[in-house]
Amino acid sequence: MIRFHLMFALPCLFVIARFLWPLPWSVRSRLAAAVVLLLASQYHLYSRLSSGSVFSPEFPKAIVIAFNWAFSAILLLALLQLAIDLLLLVASLVRWRRLAISPRLRYGLAAAAMVLAAIGVHQAVRVPPLKEVEIHIAKLPAQFDGYQIVQLTDMHISRLFDAPWTRAVVADANGLDANLIVVTGDMIDGAIRDRAGDVAPLRGLHAKDGVYVIPGNHEYFFGHDAWMQYFTDLGMTALDNSHVVIERGGAQLVLAGVTDVTAPNTGLPAPDVAQALKGAPTNTAVVLLDHQPRNARHAAALGADVQLSGHTHGGLIAGLDRLFALANGGFVSGLYEVDGMQLYVNNGTALWPGLALRLGRPSELTRITLRKAN
Repeated sequence: MIRFHLMFALPCLFVIARFLWPLPWSVRSRLAAAVVLLLASQYHLYSRLSSGSVFSPEFPKAIVIAFNWAFSAILLLALLQLAIDLLLLVASLVRWRRLAISPRLRYGLAAAAMVLAAIGVHQAVRVPPLKEVEIHIAKLPAQFDGYQIVQLTDMHISRLFDAPWTRAVVADANGLDANLIVVTGDMIDGAIRDRAGDVAPLRGLHAKDGVYVIPGNHEYFFGHDAWMQYFTDLGMTALDNSHVVIERGGAQLVLAGVTDVTAPNTGLPAPDVAQALKGAPTNTAVVLLDHQPRNARHAAALGADVQLSGHTHGGLIAGLDRLFALANGGFVSGLYEVDGMQLYVNNGTALWPGLALRLGRPSELTRITLRKAN
């Protein structure tokens, strides 16, 4: 945990060393500014002190937003400063003399970071817009051509994504009148005693063929068994290494779901696609729900035709999303063809309240239409 907090302090320390200290201010002013930056950078420590977990900040929503803006501004300033440093290094080598950054440019970087942080946090906390996706499947029965699935994922219901936000998402999802609603993990951040009121609107989710849920890694942080039972009590059907068969006009579609790859860390069953598909009808299309996309090739080898995932939040910032891809099997956002299987990695309905920032990777309320491939 100490390493976690040190990692999140690194951007601040870089900003102090490379941005703040070279400014033509008095030592006292620079020290005061450094203290303010350090205090702002420790938002995740305050979250842990407030609830016992860095994943569940128990502050009023306005304070959570303010901390996210401050931390995001520090992070973006560090990235901008690093980019300028690299450009300056190249220019210095080309001209063969040392070049310096003017104070005016530094102030411009700070202003840009603060504005971009405000835009990014606003993009992150809004109720997501609709995104339409078509997925073509060779084995899809003709009766399921045009079948619509609403995918919700990474809702991270919390003090940031609270009851009013959840009610708005439920209303929008129900308004799409889809055949099926699936929730692919990371629904919450916090214990049931803290989140019950914010989660309650999910009871209103409904679709013709039901609402299905699988766990994400965050469910295991706050008591997987208790939360999955709670979601069941709200009217959802949990798929933990299991499947259901959906019938339409005499044809069948298999919907399967697996646990999260982090499950063994808490002594619970690992994701098992073979177990999830055990006893499922053969020669029909299989839609698999797996919170994390990293094992997509394994799912394809075991017969899944479509995998719906989340977890990556789309990479948060366009251009830096490749860093997220490295940790997720090369998958970060959008539709991929994986060994004959279609993988859709959702940017997320929301995201972790510990880093609520989106620039070029918007949240989404996703309606997926299945089409029979020619």
